[in-house]
Amino acid sequence: MIDFPFLSEICRKTDSRIVLLVVDGLGGLPHPDTGKSELETARTPNLDALASRSACGVTTPVAPGVTPGSGPGHLALFGYDPLKYVIGRGVLEALGIGVDLGPDDIAVRCNFCTLDANGVITDRRAGRIPTAESAPLVEQLARITVPGVEIIVKPVQDYRFVVVIRGEGLSGEVADTDPQRTGFEPLEPVGKSDAAVRTAKKAARFIEAARDILGGRDTANMILMRGFSKRPEWPVFGERYSLSPGAIAAYPMYRGIASLLGMNVIPTGGDFDAELDTLSKHFDERDFFFIHYKPADAAGEDGDFDAKVSTLEELDKRVPRLLDLGADVVAIAGDHSTPSSMAAHSWHPVPLLINSQHTNEGLGTAGFNERECRTGYLGSLPATSLPLLLLAHAGKLDKFGA
Repeated sequence: MIDFPFLSEICRKTDSRIVLLVVDGLGGLPHPDTGKSELETARTPNLDALASRSACGVTTPVAPGVTPGSGPGHLALFGYDPLKYVIGRGVLEALGIGVDLGPDDIAVRCNFCTLDANGVITDRRAGRIPTAESAPLVEQLARITVPGVEIIVKPVQDYRFVVVIRGEGLSGEVADTDPQRTGFEPLEPVGKSDAAVRTAKKAARFIEAARDILGGRDTANMILMRGFSKRPEWPVFGERYSLSPGAIAAYPMYRGIASLLGMNVIPTGGDFDAELDTLSKHFDERDFFFIHYKPADAAGEDGDFDAKVSTLEELDKRVPRLLDLGADVVAIAGDHSTPSSMAAHSWHPVPLLINSQHTNEGLGTAGFNERECRTGYLGSLPATSLPLLLLAHAGKLDKFGA
């Protein structure tokens, strides 16, 4: 936990290395026909074998019943209480693509979406259009001007892009325009303070201009804005835990989280095999690595049970590559559950395993899935507990107190 008051007294540097693999949207729910979740259905011999000699449990990212976004879910895994360290997704996306944010800039994460003839959202992600299709649209939006502020528009990946509103007297306390559901019209940006009202009016001008540019298209004919935010000043992950952390993530948002926390973001390719190549190349340079696996979450959000099963099986095939690096501690966790049956993030506990010299066959579970991990040695714990557990398994924590 980043706010543990005696961290500086008990954390110590060692040569041991920690690898934390975050499987986005890892958890799921049973299929109504089989009673088995995606993890239980998937053929995962490597994950199951690892679980049999690991300490296992389930984590709660925020609080029981609270569904986390990806930002809070990841922050919790790094020990930052997501109820205290609140950040809009705009900053994370902007930092993830290398935008230099000033202290007064407002960053907004945006989606292309598709509206029907009545202005109702039929697809919040515009069919997940690829970057090759979305980038020219972003170029058109980048020409929009709004009196009194500077507008910066940058592509992120696929249907995502970032808008930065630069000017004086702005605030990130602006409500999202994304209703988070289809079948509804986009919401209006609404400010929660005088400065936020001013910001919301600037955002509304941008939205109207975007409507004029995109409105004649059949798909990707409108935008949704989320996560209005300024860059905060937070405790630095590596300094607080006495680590030299590296982050390897293909998706920009997760690079943004790592950058915000002061991790060294290592450039990598666009898929998990490339991430593993990067990890192998830089393995001797740092003592903590965060590596990210995205496909399970995307399949879950699409409501595709079989596709999520397939992504988990593909991950399992790559587990030996991860273990062959010889890290002293390997942890596999998720930032949240994304059950295919809900086609969305959910509040359900997320499987966790930690493997080190302090774990063995007698400690583990019969498999790596929701049902087995609930019975595991670690039990049910807040996700914010993970960093101290990793440090303990790596021999990086001294005794607390006399």
